[in-house]
Amino acid sequence: MSDPHEHTHPHGQEHRHGHGQEHRHGHAGMRGLRHRMGHLLTPHSHETADKVDSALESSARGMRALWVSLAVLGVTALAQAFVVAASGSVALLGDTVHNTADALTAVPLGIAFVLGRRAATRRFTYGYGRAEDLAGLVIVLTIAASAAFAGWTALDRLLDPRPVAHVPAVAVAALVGFAGNEWVARYRIRVGRAIGSAALVADGLHARTDGFTSLAVLLGAGGSALGLHLADPVVGLAITAAILLVLRDAAREVFRRVLDAVDPDLVDRAERALAEVPGVRAVGELRLRWIGHRLRAEVAVVVDGDVTVREAHRIAVDAEHALLHAVPRLTAALVHADPEPVPGEADPHLALAHHTAA
Repeated sequence: MSDPHEHTHPHGQEHRHGHGQEHRHGHAGMRGLRHRMGHLLTPHSHETADKVDSALESSARGMRALWVSLAVLGVTALAQAFVVAASGSVALLGDTVHNTADALTAVPLGIAFVLGRRAATRRFTYGYGRAEDLAGLVIVLTIAASAAFAGWTALDRLLDPRPVAHVPAVAVAALVGFAGNEWVARYRIRVGRAIGSAALVADGLHARTDGFTSLAVLLGAGGSALGLHLADPVVGLAITAAILLVLRDAAREVFRRVLDAVDPDLVDRAERALAEVPGVRAVGELRLRWIGHRLRAEVAVVVDGDVTVREAHRIAVDAEHALLHAVPRLTAALVHADPEPVPGEADPHLALAHHTAA
């Protein structure tokens, strides 16, 4: 924006403040060194020297969650696969395929986290954070494919029922599947919510449903032990239905993120924080959007029209600072200062009206 009151910075990088549970101002010498190095390597931070950049830390946590869960689910699926080969259980086959698909979703998410850590370029001026949202779409498609395969296999066995061998081994494999998936689900959801990753949370929800479907395999094993050959394919169809439920939830969360949806409570918190900034007369247009697991804000605030450019800029900086403290996982805010209108004065934005008309 060309307005002289716009909150911009001459060093050409966005003004970003790392902010955690505390905002400390000690260790001035080390902080000054970190500030200078930050201009060379990353946007600068107000964190103390012993704190790593919050975005990098979040990505590292996300990567660790992915690879740990990949290992756990890989071992779980491999153990179940041996039992499937020996028993011929369709219900356990569906559960194994789903666990395998869930483990493999770590690959697109891992790629997205690596891309998200790359610096912005002149072509990708906002960076590569949206790659994480694309990974979420891949996960949704993976869940849909696993549901289709599990449903087709169960329906085929329902039309051509056959006995299940090694029923006790099937039951044990079901318990192993539940334990592995529930551990991974808790881990992924906790880390995903901590770093604001919708894709990782969706993947955690997927793993949780896998755990409950693993328990459902026990019902099929019990029915087979009683001579009810249809129990196994019926449970397989039930597993398919459960997969479809988690598909609905995951798709809703990921598509909301792709469409730039945010929690309205975050908007309320941002408006309250801005209203309390000295010099802000009113809060105009406020926009929030996720880029990967990072949140950005754009806002127009109304200030006294008689203040100097320097004073308007100071108010804009204070407004950005307040936002960074008030809104969790906010890493950047662009604050535009508008002069308070006076009676008889034309709207200074009229010259832009024909550019924004539908």
